[in-house]
Amino acid sequence: MRQNKMIMRSLVLLGALFFWGNSFAQISLSVNKQTIKQIIPQIEKASGYNVFYTDKLPNLETKKDLNVSNASLEAVLKELFKGTKISFEIKANKQILLFQQTNKSVGAKKKVTGRIVDENDEPLIGASVIIKGSTQGTITNIDGEYTLEDVPEKATLTVSYVGYIPASVAVNGKNAINVVLQEDSKTLEEVVVIGYGTVKKKDLTGAVGSVGGAEVAARKTTSLSTALQGTIPGLMVTRNNNAPGANADKIYVRGITTIGNSDPLVIVDGVPGDINSVNANDVESISVLKDAASAAIYGSRAAAGVILVTTKRASDKELSLTYNGEFGWEIPTAEPEVVGVQRFLEMANELRYTDNPDGGKYQAYSEDQVNNWVKNNATNPNQYPITDWQDLILEKSATRQSHSIHLSGGSKVVKTKASLAYDEVGGLYGDRYFQRYTLRVNNDFNITQKLSATLDFNVKRTKHHMPQFTPFGMMRYMPAIYAGVWDDGRIAEGKSGANPYGLMKLGGTTEKWYTALGGKASIDFKPFDGFKISAIVAPRFNYDKFKTFKKAASYTLADDPNTIGGYLDNSGLYNTTKLSETRNDSYNVTTQLIVNYAKKFAGKHDINLMAGYENYYEYIEELGADRDGYVLTNFPYLNNGPKDLIGNSGKGKEYAYRSYFGRVMYSYADRYLFQANIRHDGSSRFAKKHRWGTFPSFSAGWVLSEENFMKNLNWEWLSFLKIRATWGALGNERIGDFPYMSTIAFGNTIFYQNNGIYFDQTASQQKYAIENVTWEKTESTDIGLDISFLNNRLRVNGDYYWKNTKDMLLAMAIPDFLGFSDPDVNAGKMSTKGYELNVSWNDHIGDFSYGIAINFSDFTSKMGDLQGTQFLGDKVKMEGSEFNEWYGYVSDGLFLTEEDLKNSPKINDKNTQLGDIKYKDISGPDGVPDGKISPEYDRVLLGSSLPHFLYGGNINLGYKNFDLSLAFQGVGKQNARLAREMVEPFRNNYGNFPAIIDGNYWSPYNTDEQNAVAKYPRLTHVNKSSNYAMSDYWLFNGGYFRLKNITLGYTFPKEWMNAIGIKGARIYASASDLFCLSKYPKGWDPEMGVSEYPITTSILLGVSVNF
Repeated sequence: MRQNKMIMRSLVLLGALFFWGNSFAQISLSVNKQTIKQIIPQIEKASGYNVFYTDKLPNLETKKDLNVSNASLEAVLKELFKGTKISFEIKANKQILLFQQTNKSVGAKKKVTGRIVDENDEPLIGASVIIKGSTQGTITNIDGEYTLEDVPEKATLTVSYVGYIPASVAVNGKNAINVVLQEDSKTLEEVVVIGYGTVKKKDLTGAVGSVGGAEVAARKTTSLSTALQGTIPGLMVTRNNNAPGANADKIYVRGITTIGNSDPLVIVDGVPGDINSVNANDVESISVLKDAASAAIYGSRAAAGVILVTTKRASDKELSLTYNGEFGWEIPTAEPEVVGVQRFLEMANELRYTDNPDGGKYQAYSEDQVNNWVKNNATNPNQYPITDWQDLILEKSATRQSHSIHLSGGSKVVKTKASLAYDEVGGLYGDRYFQRYTLRVNNDFNITQKLSATLDFNVKRTKHHMPQFTPFGMMRYMPAIYAGVWDDGRIAEGKSGANPYGLMKLGGTTEKWYTALGGKASIDFKPFDGFKISAIVAPRFNYDKFKTFKKAASYTLADDPNTIGGYLDNSGLYNTTKLSETRNDSYNVTTQLIVNYAKKFAGKHDINLMAGYENYYEYIEELGADRDGYVLTNFPYLNNGPKDLIGNSGKGKEYAYRSYFGRVMYSYADRYLFQANIRHDGSSRFAKKHRWGTFPSFSAGWVLSEENFMKNLNWEWLSFLKIRATWGALGNERIGDFPYMSTIAFGNTIFYQNNGIYFDQTASQQKYAIENVTWEKTESTDIGLDISFLNNRLRVNGDYYWKNTKDMLLAMAIPDFLGFSDPDVNAGKMSTKGYELNVSWNDHIGDFSYGIAINFSDFTSKMGDLQGTQFLGDKVKMEGSEFNEWYGYVSDGLFLTEEDLKNSPKINDKNTQLGDIKYKDISGPDGVPDGKISPEYDRVLLGSSLPHFLYGGNINLGYKNFDLSLAFQGVGKQNARLAREMVEPFRNNYGNFPAIIDGNYWSPYNTDEQNAVAKYPRLTHVNKSSNYAMSDYWLFNGGYFRLKNITLGYTFPKEWMNAIGIKGARIYASASDLFCLSKYPKGWDPEMGVSEYPITTSILLGVSVNF
């Protein structure tokens, strides 16, 4: 300890001497009639020092002459500021502080000295000591000592040091002031929400990731699920579009544990809920229970992990009202590029020619059309149209706005936190928009010293409105040579009725309404110290309404606006007007009784016991109806449709579970930590003999930094060190409804009898029942490390885990003649391994604060014994494969010579030509290559389709009243496929040609050298099934980096706001999804589906005012 301190002191002293010597550096400077403000940068350049001052400093515009030669820095500064009210101080870190001279005749001033130390009486070197409300200050030397001149007797000193809690001390006439700073251990004392309780972060033994509400709210999205992208290691959140109101597509916690439902359980304020029902501004924190030790308390529903959302509650401070408002724009990042009209005509002819060389070079379009289409468009746009489909259909931007009011406060008896919010996001096409209203009220009551209660309720109401036809898929491949509108603005034919613009405008509307009402009431009784009994009841009602009014959409002839030329879409879907309506109503209620006992014995033994009971019941009912052949097309109501074209449907179901659970947490001397959980679950989804399951877990932690042998090492750089280990068993009961029962399907069947047609109700058994179907079971093991350095400024958390699932449900094949669908049996196995790493750094330099956090994670989910079952396709699940691994042919370039074409095996001998993809002959019926390319023997595993090396992070900067935050997220590696929509030419035998292939494909018009380096196969229609079959030819690294959000804010000074009766105000500008770096073709996004709404950039301007 003493040796380390002497080394540090020597280093600091050497540094101080070095900089002190520099202050005597020889400076030569000659300036005439320049302002002091203009001269300061010249001194900075000549001396190498940085000069700090405020623009409010007097005399900055005073003009001076300064002529010095080989003068010291101090002499130069004295000469410059002679006759002004500016004083200076040369610091020992190559900094010069400028401040206004004070009038020594006003008020008594004195010299103050002192020493700044920590709780162990060790000096804090470089601690900041500043006179509050001024820029006058200094830093402590190697012994923690400081000296301040001209200190007013009634001044207050502010003392701060990184990693310690700042202190303020009144001078009150004293000449000597010593201060002891306390270490800021808030990062270790931070409370983390776990199942049915909380635990201090330093006492955590399981793998629990957490993120604060401020971080998710800063993502500026209406979907809480998508706001979690990149925030917590081991949490994979994916999306496939950014449509108004869109939520995350998939959420995985530590990979995939089953071929069935791998969605994590979501708990909102202690009861099951929907993560997207919560407004991000209402979130206090989100915890993710990732390992079995943390999640086992939720038993049969926790195999895929648990997400705990905790909403904000009020304190007993005075009432405050906060308004948050945002307005901005949604701008499409990019759309896929296609070739222009001239190249389309040329490439279409080339495609026909390569498929049929004997037909000549102008099989699709005549030479006159190719040469004169663009010119003829100017005089006859109806016959020679050039349609920019994206420009015709998409808006340049869409507006969005958000407004919320938050009321918080109360007394020792009653506390209330209430929020009301409205969000609206416009769409990029047609009359599309999303609206959301949310209301949340959390109340706390202290009835007596021993009795307290809470009463919460929340409401969510959303509406999606959009054209019935989604144009993106057709829009992206429709050639420009087909008209979207005639020259007078009327809807045109498109391609034989295929007109995405016309269908969007005339094809009707779809509306979705969703209403959720939730509440929770609880009573806590504390009969004696450490003992608490809690009773909770939480009902929830959901109302879902879906309404589609598909209208007959027709077009008129180009030269006759009064004659209908036909119906759009040309498939019969839009030749009648049809209304379809579905309504889903559900109700669920959760009741809990929980007993807690916490006690500390003999100063070192901490014990926390918890036992509980939970019951959950849910009822769902669905009603559907439709009518076709509407004549009154402006009245979308069921009673207005014809009675002879009517349909209806309905169904309902119930579900319940009952659970008993308990937990033991023990800590000895804050060094040795132990936790055990157990849950006994019963589910209505299984037969009575197989209904109950028990799920235990154990975890332990060792805080090495609290051991004496570690403290004796005097490693001052080490703040905290803990190792963790966990094991647990989890269950999965989300395997469908009543798999152990034979189900009956009812319907209306047409009978032909006596030359007539009759409808009658029928019933049939659909499924063969296996009564002993039971839980899927997952065992999980985790080893973790938590370590902090340099007064907790640098924190590192790491985990390695492995999970094994058994009794996974698989469909057992039965003979077709039985007439039943295949029943489910507990037969499959799979495993997952992975790691996680989280690193963060937080510090400040004077008024400048900064922090950075970054996380990494990866996992591999592999299929085990599947009892011979295989799930085949382009992505497969088979024994030994990864989950959804790519499965296809192995390519060997393109066919470039006639000899190669003649002597190589092919998928399709008849249609394969030069320029087509060549595949390797892997095997045959006898296990050796057989000279043929067949799907049975020549397709192999090509690598995982799932993302790997996931990362995310954020950077936060602050300087005085300004703040800047950045959030990023990405994937290091993913075997992504160039989908056919991205690269296939002439789709549907008329579609456009992707711009990325133009000039980069094999062509009969190329030289041999050009074809040898061609990236894409020849243009073909007849052999497209072979060229675009699943193979490694179309795989590439789909990893990406995305800037999720950047926000710049400014908080107005409190004294300004207090003068007008406002507690605080902040303005900010924010951009989300600003850019993405990837190897995807231009216009395509790694998170955008091929026929989906594009990813958009959100630009927002916002204000927050607190009253």
